[in-house]
Order: sequence, then C-alpha cells, then structure tokens
Amino acid sequence: MATPVVLVVGLHSTARSATVDHLLAAHPGAVAVHHDLRVVSSGRVERTVRDASGVLERAEVRLAHGCVSCTVREDLVPELIRRAAAAPLLVVDLWDSVEPRTVAEALDAGEVRAALRLTCVATALHTEHLPIDIARGERMSETGQGATGDQRYLAEVLARQVEYATALILHGGDEEDHDLSRALLSHLAPATPVFAAEPPDVTGPALCTRMLAERVDPATAVLPCDARDGEVTTVVWHRLRPLHPGRLYEALDELVTQTVRSRGRFWLATRHERLLGWDAVAGGMSVQDAGPWLAALPEAAWDLVSPARRAAAALDWTSHFGDRVQHLVFVGPDLDRERIHGLLDSCLLTPDETVAGSSAWARYEDPFAPLLDLQEIT
Repeated sequence: MATPVVLVVGLHSTARSATVDHLLAAHPGAVAVHHDLRVVSSGRVERTVRDASGVLERAEVRLAHGCVSCTVREDLVPELIRRAAAAPLLVVDLWDSVEPRTVAEALDAGEVRAALRLTCVATALHTEHLPIDIARGERMSETGQGATGDQRYLAEVLARQVEYATALILHGGDEEDHDLSRALLSHLAPATPVFAAEPPDVTGPALCTRMLAERVDPATAVLPCDARDGEVTTVVWHRLRPLHPGRLYEALDELVTQTVRSRGRFWLATRHERLLGWDAVAGGMSVQDAGPWLAALPEAAWDLVSPARRAAAALDWTSHFGDRVQHLVFVGPDLDRERIHGLLDSCLLTPDETVAGSSAWARYEDPFAPLLDLQEIT
C-alpha cells in the first residue's frame, strides 16, 4: 500500500518545525525531508532528512535548473519514493516561501501514486505573526524568507498557503493572539479545520489534488459569505451586469488598499466571453484570464469541463447572461460594506449601456488589456 505523505507548509518556520516535530513523535519511524532553498537559483540546495531522534542525513543537491519545481521533480519525489518502503509516514517540511499546490500535484501524478499517498496539506501558523503578516506589503526577496530575486509579496504567499491547506495548525502567541487568528482564518478559509498545536490524523485516504485546485481556482472557488467576527469583516459583492473597464480600473486602488484580502471572479464588458479572476492581498493585485464562461462554449463542450465547474455555473445561471457574474469577496478590519458596494456598483454598466450589447462594449477603452493580452501571448 502507498505510504502516506503529509505536506507541512508555512512562512513561520518555528510553527512549521513544531508541527513536524509533533508528527515525527506521534508516528515512530516517520521521517521528514526538508530542502533549504535560500540559494536555489544557483542550482544548489541542501537536503536534510530527520526523524524523532535527530538528523539522519544532510546532503548538498545539485540541480539542472535552479527552481522549486525542479527541486521537487529531481530530488524530493525520488527521495520520498526511496524511503517509502521503510517509513510508516513521510513528512515534507517545505521551505518558508513554497506554495503547496505545485508539490501536492507532483505527488498526485502518474506512477508516483503507486508509492506515495498524499493525505494532508497542513499549514502551520504562528498566531502572533499571522494577523500582521497577512497585511504586509514587502516582497519575499526583501524579507529574507524567499530565494534571491523572489518578487512575490509575503502576504500573497501566506494567503495561498492558508487557502490551499486541508488543515491549519496554530502555534505560539497568547490567548488573544489565538482568538484573533481563529477569527481571521474563519474569514480567509472558513471551510478548513483549525487545530491548536496538535496536527490531525494524517494516515487517512489520499487527497484528490484536482478537488483541492477547484477550491481555489477562480471559476470554482468556494468563496466566503458575508460575516463579521469582532474586528474582522467579510463583504460579498454579487451582481449580474458587466463592469465598465475604465471605471473599475479607477476604483482599484481604493478597493485593494482598503482591504486585506479580496478574490473572486468578475466580468468585464470588453471581454464578454472571458471569466476573469481577481486576486488581491495587502495592497497588491493580479488579474487572471481564467478561460471562457461556460455560456460562451458550445453545449457539446460542457461535458469536457469538470462537474465542479458545471455546478458553479449552474448556481449563477440566468437566462440572459448564462453564468456571467460578478462575485467578489473582501476581507479586512471593520470594512464599510455600503462603501464597497457603492463603489463597485458605480463601476457597472448603466442600464442604457447594458442594452447596447457586447458589440458596443467591445469599443470601450480597456486599461486591463496590456496585462491580460500579455497573458494570452505567454
């Protein structure tokens, strides 16, 4: 039977190490594999393997190409397979800045599944740092937690580590820190169980990484609901008319800088056929072309998309626009719901603009074009 594997991820190294220590102590014979990626761009990483008694092996690994993906492909997966027969549990202790999705999908691919069974993606968090770090605007290369030249934002990495996880493990801090962190996580990842220090059982059935991806991808993401919990607020904005690209672009700065985290799917009038993904955290934002709306595809092609994609479309379906929709969520301290709704509503096409139809909308100037058209080229 395939050996269970748990990924332990997190920017907070002390919390991550504590989680790994708990797992090793709870499963005699388990081993943990860690790659130090500080100089991965040079094609060199240090691999450490340890169990509950201490370090078993330390080695320098040379890679054909210096990146996280090649580290996983060329060293991590072969090392796990080599140790699978002798260990009851394998723990992957991921470097601070690694986002878990790429690693998880590598472990759930082809022949790897015969030897390895991914059972848990656990994000370890330090409660004293989480509320601060999720709002930090520094790039990873500026904080020392990313590889040289890593231009991702620290808060962006942390948000993805939280939202992809199947378990969230809290460490450190005092009772007030724990309460605030739990409140924040209930808004960022309301469906994910939260544990205090002790990880959950990690020897169960294999995870399906396709389903994990569907939890976070724009077209299928299960987004939080309107909520207020102490200082933390989630505001949901859901509308059916298309957005005017120029008016939305002018409103972005306020929408992004006044909130800690926002995400979802939206519909620009100038891109009538394309579902766009909204992803913003700590003042930084990216817009992604996530493919066609289901309504833009011929019906014969619907069988080619996943059941989750069809279910998400069905929930938003209207006779006039199909699954085209505005569905955005904003998380932050004491957000002004009426202000956010009013600002976004002012960016929608007016009734007169709406009835003019998509051929008229296509003639609007589109300030999003440089970014989105570049994505299509690359």
